[in-house]
Amino acid sequence: MTKKRYLILEDGTVFEGEAFGAERGMVGEVVFTTSMSGYQEALTNPSNTGVILVMTYPLIGNYGVNRDDSESVDLNLGALAVRAIEDQPSNFRCDETLSSFMEKRNIPGISEIDTRKLTRIIRSKGTMKGMLTEAGKDVDLDTALQVLAASEMAPGLVEAVSTKRPYPSPGRGKRVAVVDYGMKHGILRELNNRGCDVLVVPYDTSAEDVLAWHPDGILLSNGPGNPEDVEEAPAFIREVLGKVPIFGINLGHELLAISCGAKTFKMRFGHHGGNHPVKDLQTGRTEITSQNHQYAVDRDSLEGTGLTVTHVALNDGTVEGLAHETHAAFSVQFDPEASPGPEDSNHLFDRFIDTMERHNGKEIIANA
Repeated sequence: MTKKRYLILEDGTVFEGEAFGAERGMVGEVVFTTSMSGYQEALTNPSNTGVILVMTYPLIGNYGVNRDDSESVDLNLGALAVRAIEDQPSNFRCDETLSSFMEKRNIPGISEIDTRKLTRIIRSKGTMKGMLTEAGKDVDLDTALQVLAASEMAPGLVEAVSTKRPYPSPGRGKRVAVVDYGMKHGILRELNNRGCDVLVVPYDTSAEDVLAWHPDGILLSNGPGNPEDVEEAPAFIREVLGKVPIFGINLGHELLAISCGAKTFKMRFGHHGGNHPVKDLQTGRTEITSQNHQYAVDRDSLEGTGLTVTHVALNDGTVEGLAHETHAAFSVQFDPEASPGPEDSNHLFDRFIDTMERHNGKEIIANA
């Protein structure tokens, strides 16, 4: 028998729906994604740690869940909110339903709510905290609002999702050290597809230890939360900047900017989805990108940092890419590996390989 469940926003809005997945309740930040598919990748993306993710597409779970599309071993998503959940999926790769997948991994969900209304609220008022109640349990609204008012988004998200020890993903090509701030498996796949010999290291690994491995390049991965909370990153990046090429993605992009003296800010409702147009200012091309970020680099803070804007979001002008003027370092706010989404920008991994090919172990200038 289906149990009732409530989603309560901090502005007092209440959505009554049906519970699926795990029965536990939780409190998290409510964000929406415009992707029509790719829910398995979203569930397993460490960048979504702790959030209540609203799918704007109305029917979710159509093709079930399979063993190949997860972006991490653990599920770190806070909860999933959908209009309708499909419990009779049809796909030749399907191993189980979305609901059973979430239940086994203790991720709660709510269905049969007006996700269009919920999305409009977030879009107009901005991202806010929400409480997903325990399945089948009523909750007093005043009590829920007090809990929401007292709750704070936990710091230390990167520490929670980063690998605890280094591990290799061998190849015969360029040696790439990936700093794991919450890395998606898609990044590793793109590097391995290009033959890279990869070493994934914890977020707090010292520059000395990474450079002792003699990498040809360093990739700063995606990850969750506020970049200002990753206190270890700026000193590390400043230490390796100019010694080996650097490629930053998502959170790694924000951390590169901070290490050079720029500032970041929290967006009103962020960019989440697989259909965001971005213009490459170096080529003039417009690419459709997969994005998943709540923070962005403040363009006005870039003066004197040595960083140049290379990509901008066409919807709102957000900085989506940077390159260092004197060192071989560049970054993008979006996800060039997609997973899920369009692959318009995965050529950036080729650019990273080319940059490493040109690097001779000495300090080099950008575009040399």
